[in-house]
Amino acid sequence: MHAIRPAAVAGSFYPGNSQALAAAIDEFLSHAAADSRPATDSQTLKAPPKAIIVPHAGYIYSGQAAATAYARLAPWRDSIKRVVLLGPVHRVAVRGLALPDTEAFATPLGTVALDLNAIASISDMRQVVTSAAVHAQEHSLEVQLPFLQSVLDDFRLIPLAVGDATADDVAEVLDALWGGAETIIVVSSDLSHYLPYQLAATVDKSTADDILNMKSTLTHQQACGSTPVNGMLVAAKRHQLHPTLLSLCNSGDTAGDKERVVGYASFMFTGATSHA
Repeated sequence: MHAIRPAAVAGSFYPGNSQALAAAIDEFLSHAAADSRPATDSQTLKAPPKAIIVPHAGYIYSGQAAATAYARLAPWRDSIKRVVLLGPVHRVAVRGLALPDTEAFATPLGTVALDLNAIASISDMRQVVTSAAVHAQEHSLEVQLPFLQSVLDDFRLIPLAVGDATADDVAEVLDALWGGAETIIVVSSDLSHYLPYQLAATVDKSTADDILNMKSTLTHQQACGSTPVNGMLVAAKRHQLHPTLLSLCNSGDTAGDKERVVGYASFMFTGATSHA
């Protein structure tokens, strides 16, 4: 086992300098806090969200959308101790859900230790494999880490790169790792890819409605992380979570042109006991 998986996309998807990275995230989170709507403000919740869905593009494109979800975790920075992080594979195909062959992940903000006991507890499941190659260059998980390092204090990570799997495969793993208020699930997914601006807005609004209605039948055309999203929706429905849409936009709204855009959304999922 290798000790640390080094950052692969620092300097491209997000700033490679620790000070610049911390400043960028602080700015995103400050804007998110200022724009927070009272109906979804975490201060109205009695417990942390159980799950969030966040985008994984370069920060200049989707960082602000992601921050709307991460800002909801900050009030529980002391109590959230474990993060189950799932995202789709982009570079190396794999059957099932892939764990890394490391003890920690590194970013310019430091290292994040993995929860080796939790990883051991699922490593024998039929749909779980271990692959250093799958994780080596995968950005969908890595780009979430600086945000998590910024809003949480002392936490351990279970990173799962999701390849060829079913929603039930994912949900079964999530059930095994569900835990209590100390555990949060983070699902990394963008929405539609390379559609014209107005068509993307229409398609992504429909996808957001599907997620809000807990329809676990999203396609890869709707969301590149549809498999982990669908699996989380299956588990969320079983655990009676309630979804809230926090942000919906695309790259044409942020730093890209409007000819071929990528869609982004952030959601949080709370339990019945979370609300005042």
